Amino acid sequence: MNRYPRDMTGYGATPPEANWPGGARIAVQIVVNYEEGGENNLLHGDPASEAFLSEIVGAAAWPGQRHWNMETIYEYGARAGFWRLHRALSDLPVTVFGVATALARSPDQVAAMKASGWDMATHGLKWIEHKDMSEDEERAHIKEAVRLHTEVVGIPPSGFYQGRASMNTLRLGAEAGFDWLADSYADDLPYWQRIGRSDHLVVPYTLDCNDMRFATPQGFNAGAQFLDYLKATFDCLYREGGRMMSIGLHCRLAGRPGRAEALREFIAYAQGHADVWFASRSDIADHWRRHHPAPGVPRPSQMDEATFVDQFGGVFEHSPWIAARAHALELGAAHDTATGVHNALCRMFRSASEDERLGVLTAHPDLAGKLAAAKRLTAHSAAEQASVGLDALTDAERETFEKANAAYVDKFGFPFIIAVRDNTKDDILRAFETRLQNDRDAEFATACGQVERIAELRLRDML
Repeated sequence: MNRYPRDMTGYGATPPEANWPGGARIAVQIVVNYEEGGENNLLHGDPASEAFLSEIVGAAAWPGQRHWNMETIYEYGARAGFWRLHRALSDLPVTVFGVATALARSPDQVAAMKASGWDMATHGLKWIEHKDMSEDEERAHIKEAVRLHTEVVGIPPSGFYQGRASMNTLRLGAEAGFDWLADSYADDLPYWQRIGRSDHLVVPYTLDCNDMRFATPQGFNAGAQFLDYLKATFDCLYREGGRMMSIGLHCRLAGRPGRAEALREFIAYAQGHADVWFASRSDIADHWRRHHPAPGVPRPSQMDEATFVDQFGGVFEHSPWIAARAHALELGAAHDTATGVHNALCRMFRSASEDERLGVLTAHPDLAGKLAAAKRLTAHSAAEQASVGLDALTDAERETFEKANAAYVDKFGFPFIIAVRDNTKDDILRAFETRLQNDRDAEFATACGQVERIAELRLRDML
């Protein structure tokens, strides 16, 4: 099947109500990335020095050489930065993204994390790029990361964030069976993603409310900029309500005094508001799983052709060929909603020949006509006509409809079509009178528009 793997729709215009505990308007989630001692380094068996996320903006890897300045910047994160962040955050439910080899080289810091009850997730085996790594090698790294993390921390990691990810990372994380995955920046709320044959919970991370921007061009130059951005993000999400604010910290970056002070000020600012839930990622994942379980419903974009046609072949009256053609389009997650399926079906209806579209029009029954009297309407049509009482007309009303139907078909050559659920019985009779004044081209276009509207209403019922 021609399928587009990206989801450009998500929750759309109306995200679900988060129902955060205690009626909180916002969930604030703080991550401490612990990477120091797991970065690229010849001592760690890597071919070059580290070049990412340090005070040396634009640093380049040194193949075959150690980089003293880079190493000592990372060492600052472990030796001083971590402890400054720990003092500021020890009473909050922080999540640690811990590189397994870094944790193994930092027993004092791990003991402090555990003493504070911090949520311990894995940040992979090493703080290195995975984009060029083979699938088997990355899978092996993830497996070893879990083993080493469990050995060092005492319990398996709750979730997984690779960070410097490959196109295989999320799927490999799903295969590894983590409670939640974080290699996504796609939303302000957790969401379920179909990976293989199962739904997996993604708790997305952030690169904007993240101190990494102190180490990138056009990022934050001062703590005040970081503070202003965090406050603006909080204010927006708090006003909207039912959102998650994710904050990413690194010991060697936010652990520097001028930045740590901005973090302290933001925490005081957020705590000064009512109805704020500070939570770990595992807390958020557990809440989402309880209140917003995996959908567990068939996704139209993943249906085979026979199932898709069986499900949607009657949406356009007696015209399963429209569904068959729609199935061959580049469908994806955006087509797993009523709006998405409607768009795909309408595209095939609109691109069909005039004779084919006329065939769809003539497949519709007359309103309150002979098929209705003989109870030979499709289930869709029967329910629609009954919704405005066309199945219970008086003799005089039935005669009026019969005359209107006959006049309309005599003039245009196809039945009068209207989305009856948008109208009353009297509205429909007035529409007969008005539309009988149209020329054929105008009325053909009007009828086609009504066919699409009927399909939309039917799909909303189905999906």
